[in-house]
Amino acid sequence: MHAESNRPRRRQPRPAPLRPEDPGLHFGPTQPHDPLAAGQARRLIDAALTLLEQTGVAFDVDSEAPALFAAAGCNVAADGVVRIPRAVAEAALASCAKQARLWDRDATHSMLLDCQHTWFFPGMTCIKVYDLDSGERRESTGADLATITRVADALLNIDGVCVACKDIPHSDMRGEIGEFAIMARNTAKPLEYLCEHAASFGAAIEMAAAIRGGREGLAVKPYFLQIITPLPLNYAATHIEQVLLAARHGIPASVGTLPIGGASSPITVAGCIAQSLATDFAGMTLAQLARPGAFVIGSSDVCFMEPATGSIGNFLQASLADMAMCQVRRELQLPSFTGVGGQSVARRFNQDAVWEISSNMMQTFYSRPATCDYLGSLDEGITYSLHSLLLCDDLAGLLRSLWQGIRIDDDSLAVTLAASVGPRGNYLALDHTASHCREQLWHTRFLGPHIPTSMSPLADRELYERIDTELRRILAEHRVADLPAEVSAQLDEICARDWQPG
Repeated sequence: MHAESNRPRRRQPRPAPLRPEDPGLHFGPTQPHDPLAAGQARRLIDAALTLLEQTGVAFDVDSEAPALFAAAGCNVAADGVVRIPRAVAEAALASCAKQARLWDRDATHSMLLDCQHTWFFPGMTCIKVYDLDSGERRESTGADLATITRVADALLNIDGVCVACKDIPHSDMRGEIGEFAIMARNTAKPLEYLCEHAASFGAAIEMAAAIRGGREGLAVKPYFLQIITPLPLNYAATHIEQVLLAARHGIPASVGTLPIGGASSPITVAGCIAQSLATDFAGMTLAQLARPGAFVIGSSDVCFMEPATGSIGNFLQASLADMAMCQVRRELQLPSFTGVGGQSVARRFNQDAVWEISSNMMQTFYSRPATCDYLGSLDEGITYSLHSLLLCDDLAGLLRSLWQGIRIDDDSLAVTLAASVGPRGNYLALDHTASHCREQLWHTRFLGPHIPTSMSPLADRELYERIDTELRRILAEHRVADLPAEVSAQLDEICARDWQPG
């Protein structure tokens, strides 16, 4: 094992108490859960570094990557397999930025991407939606992405917007570029962008720069996080170019694979995590070779094959792996992206989906990812549900209430008060009760005090109906401010260009 394997993990400084202007803060009054025993996180990191050094990672030979790695002293084979010495990878992990800010469209509010905050995003990249009129599944469109983005803009606990669904009728590169413009026009919140073509990323940078008033403004106040998705231990040319674009243009980026344990990675949780971390570290090393200090952070999101069906599932393994990955990244003082909180493999928004979403969201309380990105995604990531998104928003509010922790002082302990009341008294009419009865409440719209009971006016209204009523209200009433006319025209011009792949 590496010499530093058993060193104690450095505890981060305790920040100030949660403030209303810092809603994403999860660190302080409550602590994350570490499922791994002492030394195990370091052993996973050590295994990933060993994979980089001995097995290597494949990089497209026609890209810039092999030359960058060769110049850094890595072993580069003729077929593009790069074996990265431990010292090179560890230097990259030490060099990368550990946090970044993401700003909204107007550059007035920001979120801090670090180990101490959790932010909630809808998505991502579903190819179907549940039609709001018929309730049936159908292929998603750009209009659906616009609708989801507007609804997300209205939800208090949704902090930004990702490509929740694809514009399937326009699934070429121009359609992919258009998805960024759709999001920019339908929310004032920060964005996450995921694309297949590096040219689409380049177009997104140009649109974001137009919104910021120039490239310098975008570098100072980044508007979006780029999500880059290589295969396990295998970087295609488009993903290499996206890593390099992000590093050189100062765009915060999350680079990680989506392995399926038992198919594209080992079936065991430890083996799948080690291979995923190796893929992360390879992308982070490439970014640091392009520009030391870049915020390009590994973010592999581990999934597993369900042995009974062959589909993506296995809730137990995925939950354990997600918590372990978050612990490993805390060990490295790196934020964890793409937490699995709001997704479900259930085919529809039904009892099965509500159970899985609730369980996954509660897990987020313990794992503390920097971003929770799959809110509203059902059907193994194929179909998007707005009703599911509204439930996730409500549950995100519960998590933020829980993260505030318990206030313990003389007033809250109420020992003196209890002495004055005595063992046979009650607290109903006391000022202390009136003063504190609304503290630390979960301001839920659908659950808690809104759960139908025999005495409630909601007695005959099921959860779906309660959510649907609120969804219809948002669709009818919520409006997003238009982009300035000159900026909108710039976006149209950028989208209309003859962009070429590569």
